[in-house]
Amino acid sequence: MDHDPPPMVELIESRLERLDLSPEEAFRRAGLPPDLLPRLRDGTAPVPRGARLVRLAEVLGTSVSWLVGLDPDVAPPAEVLEEEQGSLGLLAGDEEALLRAYRSLDFPTKAALLTVVRRMAGPEPVPEVPAKAKRRKG
Repeated sequence: MDHDPPPMVELIESRLERLDLSPEEAFRRAGLPPDLLPRLRDGTAPVPRGARLVRLAEVLGTSVSWLVGLDPDVAPPAEVLEEEQGSLGLLAGDEEALLRAYRSLDFPTKAALLTVVRRMAGPEPVPEVPAKAKRRKG
């Protein structure tokens, strides 16, 4: 499956060239996997967010806004500064990947997928009504 690498890849490469810095060294300094650039390029790694993105921008001597393709003088969108839920222990890796993939879909595809997943999951359990609540009704 062909895909275009995120615009960030080209921006990172241009900063690396300007700084005469290897990708592996830059990512190591930023606390990121040294093989992140080729994985970003081929779509097997998500674009860094939160503190990881901030550290990468610092290592590359630029702003987060510029790295995400915005005017460097404009504040970056809040969502790029939010930590991935998986890194916070809120979602497992597969759940984070599924959520990322879901977010990339258009609205009609999301609706269709949600219908399929609900059917696969079966009926939702009916919450039990406590005995006291049953008596008050009657």
